[in-house]
Amino acid sequence: MKKNILLFTTLLLALACTKKSSNSTQNIEGDLTQYVNPFIGTAFTGHTFPGATYPLGMMQPGPETGNFSWEYCSGYFYDDERINGFSQNRLNGTGCVDLGDLLMQPFAGEKRADLSSRFDKSTEKASPGYYAVELSENDVKVEITTAPHVAFHRYTFAEGKPANVLADFQSGLVWQKERLFTHVLENEVTFEGDRTLTGHTRRTEWVERTYYFVIEFDKPILTSEKLDPQDPREKAPRYILTFDMGDDTTLNMKIAMSTTGVEGAKANLAAEVSGWDFNAVHQQAKDEWNRYLSRVQVEGTNDEKTNFYTSLYHLYIQPNNIADVDGRYVGPNGEITQSPTGTYYSTLSQWDTFRAAFPMYTILSPEIISDMVNAMTDYSGQQGHLPIWALMGKETFTMIGNHSIPMIVDATLKGFTGFDAEKVYGEIKKTLTESTHYKSNWDLYDKHGYYPYDLIRVESVSRTLECSFDDYCAALMAEKLGKTEDYAFFMKRSGYYRNHYDPETRAMRPRDSKGEWLTPFDPYELAHADSSVGGHYTEGNALQYTWHVMQDIPGLIELMGGKEKTGEVLDYLFNTTQESTGNLSDVTGLIGQYAHGNEPSHHVAYIYNWLDRPEETQRLVRQITTDFYKNKPDGLIGNDDCGQMSAWYMFSAMGFYPVNPVSGELVFGAPQLPKVSITVGEGKRFTMEALNLSAENMYVDKIEWNGKIYNQKFITYDAIMNGGNLVFHMTDTPKQ
Repeated sequence: MKKNILLFTTLLLALACTKKSSNSTQNIEGDLTQYVNPFIGTAFTGHTFPGATYPLGMMQPGPETGNFSWEYCSGYFYDDERINGFSQNRLNGTGCVDLGDLLMQPFAGEKRADLSSRFDKSTEKASPGYYAVELSENDVKVEITTAPHVAFHRYTFAEGKPANVLADFQSGLVWQKERLFTHVLENEVTFEGDRTLTGHTRRTEWVERTYYFVIEFDKPILTSEKLDPQDPREKAPRYILTFDMGDDTTLNMKIAMSTTGVEGAKANLAAEVSGWDFNAVHQQAKDEWNRYLSRVQVEGTNDEKTNFYTSLYHLYIQPNNIADVDGRYVGPNGEITQSPTGTYYSTLSQWDTFRAAFPMYTILSPEIISDMVNAMTDYSGQQGHLPIWALMGKETFTMIGNHSIPMIVDATLKGFTGFDAEKVYGEIKKTLTESTHYKSNWDLYDKHGYYPYDLIRVESVSRTLECSFDDYCAALMAEKLGKTEDYAFFMKRSGYYRNHYDPETRAMRPRDSKGEWLTPFDPYELAHADSSVGGHYTEGNALQYTWHVMQDIPGLIELMGGKEKTGEVLDYLFNTTQESTGNLSDVTGLIGQYAHGNEPSHHVAYIYNWLDRPEETQRLVRQITTDFYKNKPDGLIGNDDCGQMSAWYMFSAMGFYPVNPVSGELVFGAPQLPKVSITVGEGKRFTMEALNLSAENMYVDKIEWNGKIYNQKFITYDAIMNGGNLVFHMTDTPKQ
C-alpha cells in the first residue's frame, strides 16, 4: 500500500512538473529576451560586449578581456581566452576608447602575480540584464546583473579556500598601455566600516570626467592589502580584499555610480537596489527589456528573430541617462544641475545615430524623444553649442558636422512638443553661425561656399557635405517657426555641396581657396582625420562621400547629368573591383566601394529608387542583410556605433529606410521578414507583411496599404504612427 501511495505521489509530482514545464515554455515564448544574443558583434569589428545592461541605463557591468587598442573599444573580444576582471561601464560598438571603470576580479585561494583567469566558453552566458562565467583558474563562478545606476555582482567561490576580490581603482579602458598609468588624474577611496567603500576618480581618455562610487558587500572584509603601484605615476590604489565568509561560499557586491557625488551614488543605490536579492534585480532588468522588446512582434526563423531583437537590444543600450534618481547631473560646465524632467541623456553618438537610430526611437519610444531634445538643449546652454559627440555629459569633439540638429528638427517636424522650440532653434542657429569651437570655421564656410582644403587641412569635403545637411535641417525648422530670412540663409547654404562636385571626375573633389581642384586626385584614397592618414574625407573616400547629399538627391542627379548618367556612377560604386588606396579599420562591408560597415554609405543603396530602378535597391538590401548581419559573434560587418548599424537592419528588414532622416518619409526597399507588427500607441498597431517572401522572392511585385494598391515610393512617419497594414507582394522577378 505504501509503495502504491509513493508511486501515486511520484506521478502527481511528475504531472505537476510537466505542467510547470509547459507553462514555462509558454512564458519563454512571451519572453523576447530569448531572441537576444549579446555576443553578436563581439568579434571582428562590431565592438559590442556581452555584459549586463539595463535599457538606457548608466551601468554596463561585464567582463574585460583586453585593453590598449582599437580592438578593445568595449574591453571585450570574443576569441580571447582570459578575463582580466569585471568593470562597471562600457561603450557599445564605438570606434573610440573610454569607460571600463572600477575593475573587480574575484579569486579563491592564494594571491598570484597575475590574477587574470582562463575560462571555459561553455560556461559563459549572456542575456539582457545578465552575464555569467566560471573562472577556471580563480575557482569562482561570476554572475552579474544591473539596475540603471547599480551593478550587482554575485561570486560563488570554491569551498575551503579564502574568498578574495581584487579592487583595481587605477584600471580603465585606454588607447595605449602607457595611458593606463596616467589616465587617472585624481582618486580617493574611503573604507566606511568593514563592508563599504566610497570615493571618486577624476580621469581622462576620450573625455575628462569625474565619477563617484559606493561599493557594498554582504560579507565583512577581513583584510585589505594595498598592492604596490605598477608604475610610480599611478594615482589610484589596487586592493586585495579578503572576506569573512563564515559557512557561506557566495559573496554579493553592489556598485552604484554618480556624476554628482558620493551622496548621489548612495541615493541611487538606496532607491534602486536596497536589498541583496540578486535574482529580483535580474528579473527587474529582464522585465524592463521585455517592455521595450515587446513593442515589436516579429515572425520568422529563430535566426531572423535573433538578428532583429538583438538589433533592438543594441538600440537601447544607449543613450544613457546619467542623471541621479533625483534628477541631478553634471554636464559640460562641471557643475551640478537639476534636470527639470528627471533625466539627462548622454552618449548619443550623433554622427552615426541621426541617420536611422533616432528616427527609430521616434517610432518605438516617443516617450523619450522630448527628454533627449531637452538634454541636447541644456547641454548647448552650458557648452556654447549643441553636442557633437558627448560622452558622460562631456564633449569629445569627435567626427564632423553637428548632427544634434537633424535629431532636434526631426522631433520638431514630427510634432513632438515637450520642449521649447524657439529656445532650441536659438541653439541651432548659434551652433551653425558662431565659431564656438575649433571645428566650426563659419567665416571660411560662408566666404567660399565650401571648406577649402588648403585652409582646412583635413576632412574638408566631408565637412562641407555634412554641414550642408545640417543647414538644410535648420532651414526646415526656421520655416516652421516663420523665420523667412533664416530659412533663405540656411537653405542657400544647404546647396554648398554643389561646390565640391567635379563633373570631370564625377565625384565630390577637394578644392582650394582659389577654387582650383586638388591635383593629383585619387577617388579611391581613404582618409580620416583621427588616424595617421589625414586627408579630405571622414572614414571614407570620394567614391563613397559623393552620395552624401541626403537632403537633395534630385538635385544631385541633375548635377550628375540626369538619371542615366547618375546610374552609371552608382553602378560603378557597387561593381568596381579596384581596391581602396590605403586602409582604414572603419571601412568594412565592401560591395565594390560601397562600405556598409561605415555610416556615410547607409542610405546609398536606396538611391536607385530615384533612378527608377527599385529592383537594384531590393537586390542590394537582400545582399547586405544576408551577408552583413548574422547570428554569430562576427555577425556585424563594422562598429555597431551605438545602435546605428542595428537600426539600419531593423528598418531595412521591415522594407523601408529614412534616406533623408528629417523628411518623415521612409523609402521602400524590400522586406526581409514575413511579418512585423509595432505598437504605435493609443491602441494602434502598424503591421508589415511580406507575402510569398523566400530566398528567391526578393523583389517587390506590388504594395498595398490598408487593402488598396499603393504606388508611392515611400511611406510616411505619420502613416505608421496612425496604424495600418502594409503588405508587400514578393516575387522572384524584378518588376518591369
